[in-house]
Amino acid sequence: MEKTPERGRRQFSWALAFTIVALIFVALIAFIFIRLESWPIRTGRETGAELERLAGKLRDAFIEIAHLQPQVTINNRVYVERTTQVAELALISRQVEVEHEFAHTWAGSTKRVKLHGTFAVKAGFDLRENVQADVRDDALTVELPHARLLGVEQQQVDVRELENGYWNRISATDLETELATLSRLAREKAEASGIAAEAEKALQTQLEERIGTKRPLRLLFNGDVPGHVSKP
Repeated sequence: MEKTPERGRRQFSWALAFTIVALIFVALIAFIFIRLESWPIRTGRETGAELERLAGKLRDAFIEIAHLQPQVTINNRVYVERTTQVAELALISRQVEVEHEFAHTWAGSTKRVKLHGTFAVKAGFDLRENVQADVRDDALTVELPHARLLGVEQQQVDVRELENGYWNRISATDLETELATLSRLAREKAEASGIAAEAEKALQTQLEERIGTKRPLRLLFNGDVPGHVSKP
């Protein structure tokens, strides 16, 4: 029996269709293989670019807050070197009021001094010490000194009592000593209030707001954690 031309064309069409489908399947397999093979390289490039972006934002945040560019590393590789334009960064300031009374009796004669002082205190960071930052896949870490009291400035002193004895007189040295005592009491009161811890929390909050990343930001204070920040 002879094949009709129509039947031959039909068989040719099916063969061509199978061939096209086979070629498409092979091309798809090859495409998937190539994508899978290059995935680690592409992922590494994307991750590296993201870490560099975060390192830049961390550097910019420090420059904006503290006028300081810390040394920033990305997985132990130095990204930017440290530079600074200021020695201190004050983040918290407040007024502190203290009062002190001094009385001294000699040969039955008593002198008395009572002073009330108002002081402006500020807390923050000494930027002359080591400040470094490290950016990794899982976290951003900043190593820096603990916040501390940076200044206690006398604003006003009120004399509540100033009483001389008959022969036991108040001297200039007595007044100088009492003024120094007021300053010391203001410092102690400020330190006891936790102003330094507030400054550390304020720095963390300001950095997180400016960087805006989902990665955790850790502040490691010198003396708390042994070793370099790049080796947590």
